[in-house]
Amino acid sequence: MAKTRPGKRDLDSYTIKGTNKVVKAGDCVLMRPSDTDKAPYVAKVEKIEADNRNNVKVKVRWYYRPEESIGGRRQFHGAKELFLSDHFDVQSAHTIEGKCTVHSFKNYTKLENVGTEDYFCRFEYKASTGGFTPDRVAVYCKCEMPYNPDDLMVQCEGCKDWFHPSCMGMTIEQAKKLERFLCADCSSEDEVKRSPNKFPVSPSAETKVRILIPDLFLFCLSDTY
Repeated sequence: MAKTRPGKRDLDSYTIKGTNKVVKAGDCVLMRPSDTDKAPYVAKVEKIEADNRNNVKVKVRWYYRPEESIGGRRQFHGAKELFLSDHFDVQSAHTIEGKCTVHSFKNYTKLENVGTEDYFCRFEYKASTGGFTPDRVAVYCKCEMPYNPDDLMVQCEGCKDWFHPSCMGMTIEQAKKLERFLCADCSSEDEVKRSPNKFPVSPSAETKVRILIPDLFLFCLSDTY
């Protein structure tokens, strides 16, 4: 924990002005932007302190939205996706508007209902370079895109990969009515299995990954998509 500066004292908590919501170190909060037309900023509270005049400040670690990153928003980014940055700052506690929850990617995908204060984070982000940690992520479907939790996907019973209905020539309504789904490759293999004179080769189980280093990723996007 950072040392408290002379004339400052650490606080265990802070009650958001006009509410009964209590903020503590480690909580995620919504902070009022200077431009009222923008969405609230999201930050993780690292430390709360007050001076001799009882002015309360919070040291925060900012979350970035995809559109605020060097690479910008991509097709696979979810509407509630955030990147935990290495950008720290000290702000007046009065700019805190409310509390929110930033879930792990895995926990977010298990939510039955996503509220307005629910977000998720699967990457840490280095603001100065645009680098991500981890710098690799699994991709799915024949379009080889990372998973966007906002998009409906269907799983092939053969290879167990996940596919976007649109990439398979289906509408979302048609996909929801499916009782069984085989991708084009597995459908072909299924036909081969029915023939006693042919022996299919098992699909590769190798995990596909896409590097997210911005320059290379942008090159992949322009080259592939």
